[in-house]
Amino acid sequence: MSSGKDQTRARSAARLAAVQALYQLEMESPELHLLLDEFHMHRLGAEIEDVEYAAADVAFFDDVVKGVAARRDEIDALLGAKLASGWSVARLDRTMLQILRAGAWELMARKDVTVGTVINEYLDVAHAFFDAREAKFANGVLDAVAKSVR
Repeated sequence: MSSGKDQTRARSAARLAAVQALYQLEMESPELHLLLDEFHMHRLGAEIEDVEYAAADVAFFDDVVKGVAARRDEIDALLGAKLASGWSVARLDRTMLQILRAGAWELMARKDVTVGTVINEYLDVAHAFFDAREAKFANGVLDAVAKSVR
């Protein structure tokens, strides 16, 4: 039996991988099932160039990626409504957009995960790619999304 800490780490790894998969989906438009297969076989919990990736919660990863893909237009409309005047989803950095999409989907669809957990987890993902200013931006948008969907 795995500990709660192991599950937390596995979900954190799944969220980071989901953002990467969503980025690849956005940039290359592969068939979803092929993209998921690639991540299952080569990325999740794999060792790449001597770096061992944390074992990811594969079911959770699939849930996030498929959920965002299925509800992308709805998510983008929600995100667009939370952006500052003069900003649009199209203007966002592509990586930031995937972080916000994944976080928004989780806030909308995974009521079993607390708002604080969702926001903190995607802030950690944002910090992996961006500096504090962008992470603060992600925090503000996700907080606004949480207020409207929870």
